[in-house]
Amino acid sequence: MIKRLATLLGSLLLLLVAIYAVLFILFQQPDRSVAELAPKWAPAPSQFIDVDGMQIHLRDEGPKNDPLPIVLLHGTSASLHTWEGWTQTLKSQRRVIRFDLPGFGLTGPNPQNDYSIEQYSRTVIDVMDNLGVERFVLAGNSLGGYISWATAVIYPQRVEKLILVDASGYPYQSTSVPLAFTISQKPLLKFLIGDMLPRSLVVKSVKNVYGDPRKVTPELVDRYYQLTTREGNRQALEARFAQTQSNDLINRIPEIKQPTLIIWGQEDRLIPVNLGRRFQEEIENSELVIFATLGHVPHEEDPDSTVNSVIDFLQP
Repeated sequence: MIKRLATLLGSLLLLLVAIYAVLFILFQQPDRSVAELAPKWAPAPSQFIDVDGMQIHLRDEGPKNDPLPIVLLHGTSASLHTWEGWTQTLKSQRRVIRFDLPGFGLTGPNPQNDYSIEQYSRTVIDVMDNLGVERFVLAGNSLGGYISWATAVIYPQRVEKLILVDASGYPYQSTSVPLAFTISQKPLLKFLIGDMLPRSLVVKSVKNVYGDPRKVTPELVDRYYQLTTREGNRQALEARFAQTQSNDLINRIPEIKQPTLIIWGQEDRLIPVNLGRRFQEEIENSELVIFATLGHVPHEEDPDSTVNSVIDFLQP
């Protein structure tokens, strides 16, 4: 009986190993170099600037004599491309600066493996110093929103106005989390998956952050999928989740005095809309605009409607 059971377990183990080997062959996606990815994802007006030992992928568009540029910070696993809709509308009148945050897009990992919010805020200031920008309007989505309000707290003299788009920072309970985020926060699961990256995983993760998943196109998935494979990004994502949990900075949110626009998608299943209301309550000079049908990335899902709120907010 014991021998039969041992034989059965051995056969089962061999089957599992065989299945794992097949999955590995089918779904393995090795890292790609910036040189491989740049022709598609960094054409003009993209540039790379040397900041803090990194080559930051950046786009700087619109009139360079704008005294108050608009700086756009993307969220987790996104890139500067997520702001394309807003940029196309704003750049005719305003200088618009956007860049891939460390650990994401073509910028890639921080050489010190430092993904604290304080370090991200320092990077924002260092990029602006590199460009010779003293004061600016700072806008961010999700993680980028967290970095934006933290920058306004830590460097208030640099931020003129603030735009928070489904921003993180407060503790929250999600009703649905992108599968890729879950895997990145489970070390054993991440170890077993290794370099495997099924396209279906990316499709499900992107659809999860849209209010209307039908808007997720193959071209959009290509962008998220390919930039995820940039050398070091997958390892950086695990470190970013470990290092950028809510911290004591949230107690300083009421210190924010800059005029603040808060944009939220009612259908955000990752960071619920009640946190948008909490930001409005704690930031004295703020207004909240909720978009009934949009999800966690309303600026990407419906750039035309959301940017109109920004234009109104920026009026003197």
